[in-house]
Amino acid sequence: QVQLVESGGDLVQPGGSLILSCAASGILFRIYAMGWYRQAPGKQRELVASITSGGSTNYVDSVKGRFTISRDNAKNTVYLQMNSLKPEDTAVYYCNAAWGPGSYWGQGTQVTVSS
Repeated sequence: QVQLVESGGDLVQPGGSLILSCAASGILFRIYAMGWYRQAPGKQRELVASITSGGSTNYVDSVKGRFTISRDNAKNTVYLQMNSLKPEDTAVYYCNAAWGPGSYWGQGTQVTVSS
C-alpha cells in the first residue's frame, strides 16, 4: 500500500519560514519524481516545485529564490523549505510521487501565512 504523509504545515507570519516533509512508503522512492503542489481556496491546484530521481529541480516563478525542494532517498522523504513566506502562499500543500503511469498523492498539509 502506497502512502505519502505530509507534515510541517502551520500558521506563520509574513516573512517567516516553514519546512514541509513528505514521508513515502510502499514505493521504490529513489526512482520516483517528487513534487509539491498547492491549492488555495477557489483556485486550481498548481505545481510549486519538483525534483527528479536524479536531483534536478524546477520551481514555479512565484516561489523561485524563496522555496527549496530536496530529497533524502535514505529516508524516503522529500522536503520543501519555504522562506520569506507571503500571504499568497496560503494553501493546502500536497506531495506527489510520479513514475511512468503511476501517480500518488498525500492528504495535504495546511500552510497559512497571516499576521
